[in-house]
Amino acid sequence: MYPYYFYRVNNWGQVLTLLQQSLYAEQMVCSYTSELYHIPETQNLTGLNDMHRQLIPASYHRVTATGSAQRLVNGEQQQTIINTLSACINNAAQRDEAVDKGLQVMEENINAEYKGAVQTAMQWQEYAKAYLSQAKEAVQNMGMAVPDGSGQENGGASYE
Repeated sequence: MYPYYFYRVNNWGQVLTLLQQSLYAEQMVCSYTSELYHIPETQNLTGLNDMHRQLIPASYHRVTATGSAQRLVNGEQQQTIINTLSACINNAAQRDEAVDKGLQVMEENINAEYKGAVQTAMQWQEYAKAYLSQAKEAVQNMGMAVPDGSGQENGGASYE
């Protein structure tokens, strides 16, 4: 009778929009920090490599969560998609903590000429985290559990 009623009521579109905004902010973090590898004065910046080792999986989890939300918006209903989305939101948030620490180390060690780039990346990182948190809240407000867990999709292989 009303095949899309579940999705209108549960509003996966809002979750998707928030995840897309988080992913966009993450793209900006990646852009600003990756550029530092191509500037001779910053290519060996203390903290840059360590931060990127966390940023890459954080990005992967945001991409996966966003793709999962898109599938739900498109009408798929499998609980495993929701489980994947929830786990990836949590995994991205966990990686974000390490990214923050790496950005702080970078800010402390970069020369004044390039400090603005790191500070801009830090601001984009705050946006990425805020939108991710809002997406988690939106999922929870729909009555879906977003259990804190560890490992890839709460229990599979962990992709570094």
